[in-house]
Amino acid sequence: MNHKFTPQDEFYMIRALELAALAKGRTSPNPMVGCVIVRDGDVVGEGYHHRAGTPHAEVHALAAAGNLAEHATVYVSLEPCSHFGRTPPCADALVRAKVDRVVVAMVDPNPLVAGNGIRRLQEAGIKVEVGLLQTEAQKLNEAFIKAMTSGLPFVLYKAAFSLDGKIATAGGESRWISNEQSRAYVHYLRNSYDVIMVGSETVLKDNPALTCRIEGGRDPVRLIVDGTLRLPDTAQVLSSSGSAPCIIATTLAAPATKIAGLQSQPGVEVWQYPEKRYVPLSTVLRDLTKRGWNSVLLEGGGGLAGNLIQAGLVDKIEFFLAPKLIGNGPSPLTGLQLAQLADAPEITQLEVRTETGDVHVSGYLKRDTSK
Repeated sequence: MNHKFTPQDEFYMIRALELAALAKGRTSPNPMVGCVIVRDGDVVGEGYHHRAGTPHAEVHALAAAGNLAEHATVYVSLEPCSHFGRTPPCADALVRAKVDRVVVAMVDPNPLVAGNGIRRLQEAGIKVEVGLLQTEAQKLNEAFIKAMTSGLPFVLYKAAFSLDGKIATAGGESRWISNEQSRAYVHYLRNSYDVIMVGSETVLKDNPALTCRIEGGRDPVRLIVDGTLRLPDTAQVLSSSGSAPCIIATTLAAPATKIAGLQSQPGVEVWQYPEKRYVPLSTVLRDLTKRGWNSVLLEGGGGLAGNLIQAGLVDKIEFFLAPKLIGNGPSPLTGLQLAQLADAPEITQLEVRTETGDVHVSGYLKRDTSK
């Protein structure tokens, strides 16, 4: 992978990544992929994967390029697929188009591909170079990579709290701690993630709709973790969206009549697990991935979030610290119980922004690779 890429190569790969990102939140269980075809210094075709089951990025770009794809260079943000899924192999399409060179940002972690697409191109005499803007490509598809390599979705915990670490007053008032700009960003996240996840306490206290209020956006699947099925039949999450199901994860402690009543409502699913009281969080997340959802936006509350972090199931945090002091009130991580400071989860790749007035802190949970 020690190729000497030119500034022109980087320019076109940046464009491929930009194209891929246009489908953010729309392609699961597939990755986001963008493709640019260049011949004699001119872009002759480009495209991106819109959603699962539709043509891949290379197919769109080849269709736009037509005969001009012959002897061209192709820039693609992910290794071209080599297997028959819902669509034919893209590697074969590039071979048929008689392209001269393919520049790939990263190898596909899918075991069905994983270098096979590159080998297919090379066997056909096409020059293949891999690794241009690989870090950027991996970050773009971090949810796909996590799901493909672990069977678990990528989980982001979003929380807004005061400067002294409280998500509400002692009386439970929480609207609004963060400012309008921060709340608008949250709807961008909802538009980008497959699933939004909360605990039953959040529903009981706030009765949120958990929808996306961006014009042209789409609502995520709503997942409520409710071990004893305390969720009221009148909760907004049960009726506020016709475009995304509401899933309630519960246990044997849930009354059968309550389950039947909820399941009779349009768009509502009840996932009952054999545990006596507490929902098995890792199992729920794996079941989400099995349904084809790669990313989860966790919006609380503190008990659920703390439990997930303690179990090593959260990948990233985005915290909004408002310049306010609340004093006595609940924490965003009440479920995280540490015996010693050495066990405290560490945050890496920390970013801090303050331009909106709130302090926006983001970072990744450091993984203990020694285990």
